[in-house]
Amino acid sequence: MNFRPQRRNNPEINLIPLIDVLIVLLIFLVLTTTFSRESELKISLPEARGEPQTEANGLEIAIDAAGRYYVNRHEILDTRIETLKGAIQSAAGDDKDPLIIISADQRTLHQSVITVLDAVSQLGFVHITFATRETESAS
Repeated sequence: MNFRPQRRNNPEINLIPLIDVLIVLLIFLVLTTTFSRESELKISLPEARGEPQTEANGLEIAIDAAGRYYVNRHEILDTRIETLKGAIQSAAGDDKDPLIIISADQRTLHQSVITVLDAVSQLGFVHITFATRETESAS
């Protein structure tokens, strides 16, 4: 007679298939995820008296402190005037004379603003305004 207790096999959880499934899910999520990089412009507008200039349907040309140009929030990598004119013309589309809003950082070099004005005038656009922020009252 065999009086020794029989050894029961403890059920084991095989982790290798679970790890494989997790790796496949991770790869699927990485490949199907779209990464959108919103580039927020850090522009400190100059102060002026009167109402701030903002227009929802205008064509915005922004210039940051480093002198980089953005047409409707799309960065223009080449700073030559021909490239800037092409980007402005493309953004204007069929509009023959859009409202041009120039948002220049208060530390922007004057030459950068003049370059934008020159490009806009060469395209024949005459409705131009500058974006400002309201002067804080000292009350």
